[in-house]
Amino acid sequence: MNKAFITGVTGQDGSYLLEFLLDKGYEVHAIIRRSSVFTSKRIPKKYWNHENFRSYHGDLTDSSNLHALISKIKPDEVYNLAAQSHVGVSFDVPEYTGEVDAIGTIRLLDAIRDTGVNTRFYQASTSELFGGLPGTEPQSETTPFYPKSPYGAAKLYGYWVTINYRESYNMFACNGILFNHESPRRGETFVTKKITKAVAKIFKGEQDNLQLGNIDAKRDWGYAKDYVEMMWLMLQQDKPVDLVVATGKCYTIREFTEIAFKHVGINITWKGEGENEVGVDKKDGRVLVIINPKYYRPAEVELLLGDASKAKNVLGWESKTTLDELVKIMVDYDLEHNDYGFD
Repeated sequence: MNKAFITGVTGQDGSYLLEFLLDKGYEVHAIIRRSSVFTSKRIPKKYWNHENFRSYHGDLTDSSNLHALISKIKPDEVYNLAAQSHVGVSFDVPEYTGEVDAIGTIRLLDAIRDTGVNTRFYQASTSELFGGLPGTEPQSETTPFYPKSPYGAAKLYGYWVTINYRESYNMFACNGILFNHESPRRGETFVTKKITKAVAKIFKGEQDNLQLGNIDAKRDWGYAKDYVEMMWLMLQQDKPVDLVVATGKCYTIREFTEIAFKHVGINITWKGEGENEVGVDKKDGRVLVIINPKYYRPAEVELLLGDASKAKNVLGWESKTTLDELVKIMVDYDLEHNDYGFD
């Protein structure tokens, strides 16, 4: 039985990866930060209570804990998914973001190296490494990096230190450069979940409007449940390789919003310009979308579009879920649920 060690298991990606690996017959171990509230809501009960799943209190800021767990568990595969992953929040807590996303990565790599455990390491990298330099899209593995947030900068450190340890210590270590990926389990402060949850509440008469920032930012959105398979495939190769994971299609936040409202029978039309622009119900004239400047970022990434052709050539992988299908999955979930929680 293969053994895997996951950081960030209670997050969106971690919860889907846990399900994926347990269904494949893995024994899965994971660290969970201690909290005064229960943090495993994203994990269905049958997986949380699975006989092959073990969880431990731990954090990427605690190197002694990481060393002890890696030495004890001796995992065949390590998936580093834990992070302060909100781009906007990283401007408010840049030091903490660097401590977890950057230095946390090297703590985990050092734990593997120092204990001598023969394992394969996956680092969750991000499209925010690119920063959307004009003229570089679609972005691939050879596109120059130019992060525009503390989050992107911290992840860039994690990306390069993973390669450094691979080359310096002959470790099987690789980066998955994942473009935006969403699901019903996405955190509510992320714009896609904010949109789908607001649409569901507006449809049910529980909320008046949706407030957004830059609605013309363009993103390459995929389905997180599809993307965790890619993480696993990368660790099954003969040699480690860094790969972009993306759909190759790009949409604005404006378009995402329109698709979400359309799914509940509301057609949005736009009126005004800039901060005064509003999204109006075409049928009855209700103002349903408002631009709020407080959601603007100090430095905006305008366009991220991934080229995952190398992943297709190397692994035979490509995204399975269209944006319309993804939005439908998310809106349908939010119409039925007020919170996370899986049976």
